Amino acid sequence: MQPNGNGYLKHIYNNEYNSKYSHNIVTYESMIYDRFRTKEKLNGYWNFLIDPYDTFLRAEWFKENSKDKEGRELPCDYSFDDWERVYVPACWNMADDKYFYYEGTAVYTRKFKYLKKSEDRVFLKFGAVNYQCRIFLNKEFIAYHKGGSTPFYIEVTDRLLEENRIHVVVNNIRRRESIPTDNRDWFNYGGIYRDVELIRLPQTFIKTFRANVVDGTNLQKIKISVEVDGNNLNGKALLTIPDLGVKKEFNVNNGRGEMELKVQLEPWSPDNPTLYTVQVQYGDDFVMDKVGFREISVKGTEIYLNGQSIYLKGICCHEDSIENGKALSEEEIIENIKLAKELNCNFVRLAHYPHSEKITEAADQFGIMLWEEIAVNWAVDFDNSATLEDAKNQLCELMIRDYNRASVIIWSIGNENIDTDARLVFMKELVDTVKNMDDTRLVSAGCLINAEKNIISDRLIQYLDIIGINEYYGWYNGNFNLLIEAFRNSRPNRPVILAEFGAEALSGHMGTIDEFFTEDCQADVYRKQLKIIKDVPYIRGISPWILYDFRSPRRTNQYQKGYNLKGLLSADKKYKKLAYYILKKFYNY
Repeated sequence: MQPNGNGYLKHIYNNEYNSKYSHNIVTYESMIYDRFRTKEKLNGYWNFLIDPYDTFLRAEWFKENSKDKEGRELPCDYSFDDWERVYVPACWNMADDKYFYYEGTAVYTRKFKYLKKSEDRVFLKFGAVNYQCRIFLNKEFIAYHKGGSTPFYIEVTDRLLEENRIHVVVNNIRRRESIPTDNRDWFNYGGIYRDVELIRLPQTFIKTFRANVVDGTNLQKIKISVEVDGNNLNGKALLTIPDLGVKKEFNVNNGRGEMELKVQLEPWSPDNPTLYTVQVQYGDDFVMDKVGFREISVKGTEIYLNGQSIYLKGICCHEDSIENGKALSEEEIIENIKLAKELNCNFVRLAHYPHSEKITEAADQFGIMLWEEIAVNWAVDFDNSATLEDAKNQLCELMIRDYNRASVIIWSIGNENIDTDARLVFMKELVDTVKNMDDTRLVSAGCLINAEKNIISDRLIQYLDIIGINEYYGWYNGNFNLLIEAFRNSRPNRPVILAEFGAEALSGHMGTIDEFFTEDCQADVYRKQLKIIKDVPYIRGISPWILYDFRSPRRTNQYQKGYNLKGLLSADKKYKKLAYYILKKFYNY
């Protein structure tokens, strides 16, 4: 059959269909403060279909056109409520073996009821969807979001009915121009893998809420700031901090207000993770948070927490689970923090993308400092302006989400990029983005040693507060003398964190120290690394790679079988390798 201008087959010949669904872009500017707010979860069982040909978008299934213009019934290629049911939040890779390696488009749908209240403004929150996400509500395309690890919010106040149908079209195809790019060393999970929630707010509400120490005041002054959205943008806000005896009003003008006040507080630290309940009321809206107050700074090659020099005793961690993939349960998240504490860590590097906000909350509670990172990893398309905007947006979404978390001390703008002119311009933009939004934390990145000159000399260093260095001497390069020489050749004027080092070992596989993938070889690498590191004065922290084994399709030998085995623990976290005990002993000092 040949199509014509009005033919029902015209979608088959339309190769520009995506352009219709690339507007209504949701960015960090749409974010709202939602911690401790009342929410209605849309988690649970959704209908699900993999859609490798993008037929949902091409044929506009969301319109549910079942009849022609004359009212005659048409055949439909879909039946939403008869599709397979999968649980949300979860990774589709874990729903069924046949989806394990699937990369492409999938469609989620469900119905939900909504009873309107006159004062309501209503927002949909998606905690994270990997990677591109298009939202359709009641037969209309309403939003498009890029970025697989950060939350996004959509106001749906005027779009809700008593009975609603939502479609979420998710695409996790790896793309050169995306953040992360197409090549990586972790598993490409897909799906709606963090909470989906409805949030009802007053007509005028508190959109952002920040609480932090004013730098340079020796923890004696804090600042509270809010941004208000709605019709009533001028008025008084009431600040209450019960444990500090604070109850004070401050002005809000043109939707913004802030107050600085002197206090006598107990600073947050890993040894004493004190949290204060901070509350703000404005009109009919009320927000609260549990906030730790601390100062983090650098001077020369030292790192200071609350004015005291500190050594970051850390470990790297991926967001991965044998059972749940990237959609870690709350119990698994808390388990990871507790495992780090048992290892005598005071610091965790969350690699290489934003992890769940629940881990930052747990780190606040249990006392672990965090390095948070966006996935500007490896060979990013640094010449692409759209890629830069994607990276900046993800960075802003992460910073806004976790601004009040005392545990977060470092924003990392990327990992293991080659030092090129384009990359330097790109990364400098990200540094500026951090400094413009949050000057209360440190900026770093995972850099590489200059192998030709055997020295720490990445040009990005001049813009960083802390130099992160990844090196794998003893594994990818067996000459430890080169590592010693690299440290001797380097004269950094700011602190260095060894953000990665390590070796792979199959749990329970023993042998000589010269045999790759044995626990003995891994342990020997740790012994030699730690012996060298402890005598380098400008190294002020380490975060070896990695807490536990994780999935990586590029790792395929007889030991790895789809896993990166550099973990100190097995993938199920039940088995501790020899190197675990070596690092734990080192951290006892």
